[in-house]
Amino acid sequence: MSIAGGIAVSIRLQDPVTLDVDFKANASELVALVGPSGGGKSTILRAIAGLEKPDAGKITVGGQHWFDSRQRLWLQPQNRRVGMVFQSYALFPHLSALENVLAALTDRASDDKIELANEYLARVNLKGLGARRPDQMSGGQRQRVAVARALAREPDVLLLDEPFSAVDKVTRMRLQRELVELRSDLLIPIILVTHDIEEAARLADRIAVLHEGRILQMAAHEVLSKSPVNTAVARLVGIRNIFNSKIADIDRQQQRLDLQWGNTLLESPFREGFEPGQSITWCIPSDGIVVHRRNRPSRGEHENPVYGLVNEVFQFGQTTELTLAVDDPDAHPLHCSLPTHVAERNEICIGADLGVSIKADMIHIMGSADP
Repeated sequence: MSIAGGIAVSIRLQDPVTLDVDFKANASELVALVGPSGGGKSTILRAIAGLEKPDAGKITVGGQHWFDSRQRLWLQPQNRRVGMVFQSYALFPHLSALENVLAALTDRASDDKIELANEYLARVNLKGLGARRPDQMSGGQRQRVAVARALAREPDVLLLDEPFSAVDKVTRMRLQRELVELRSDLLIPIILVTHDIEEAARLADRIAVLHEGRILQMAAHEVLSKSPVNTAVARLVGIRNIFNSKIADIDRQQQRLDLQWGNTLLESPFREGFEPGQSITWCIPSDGIVVHRRNRPSRGEHENPVYGLVNEVFQFGQTTELTLAVDDPDAHPLHCSLPTHVAERNEICIGADLGVSIKADMIHIMGSADP
């Protein structure tokens, strides 16, 4: 189960939350854990760090066993080379930034410690600020001190528990960029807990979607957003267009499935395991929907055309989101997104007639419809 330089986690736990998870991360890979609050994301980090003991399972880091229930092996937290960054920073308030980092250099010779601590502060863009206490620093600076302290332990794994949620958006974006830059020099796995799927998409190589203590799917964001395994994953990654249909026809030669969606027949990619007449659930990401130009149709708008009435319009700066009342048998609206200047140019408003095209190659069938 172990992977050299990486981490392999298998955890079974009943309290304080129920967990039944298995995953791996390679050296230099950043894996994000996302999902609803209370799903066990932070508990997984605590188990890796040795702050929570699972009922059963195995945790292997860099080829070393930190936990193995069958062998009754449990390595104490102080014996695990873990760098952990908390949402609340968890800095010593009475110590300076330099002293906070020095506290992590317990196994270094005294002569080297100050120089090394300053090097770690410089790596997180805090050069010259070592004398400041946490209450003299901004939230972003405090978080950088926490990262420097975590790295000073020369960890085998870096654990980040919602590290950017306590700072403003501009600072969050800056810290995210700095983490991307920092990663290029780290040859260890990084496990990030975040409630923000967009943050996970920007930072992670792979995302593990947790729900009720289990990993429903683990893949790159591109895969999750286009091919979620079920409706729970689709909703957790932000897909709003989830519908039920019946398979009207299967054309193996053309590698096509035809879906009967209300009175509309939609072409979709062929998938094995389905039969004509079967009820299925499918989804389409927002970028799989092309809004037609009103009163000026183009030749490219013939693919799966759908028409309806605009019943909601929300403008968010340069992006406008709208919902379209369409001929869906379950009366669910179709959610669309387009640049605000396009919406204004086409005079899109509540009550307007509008046509869209649903890209056939982006329709994803998740499986049989829920009974």
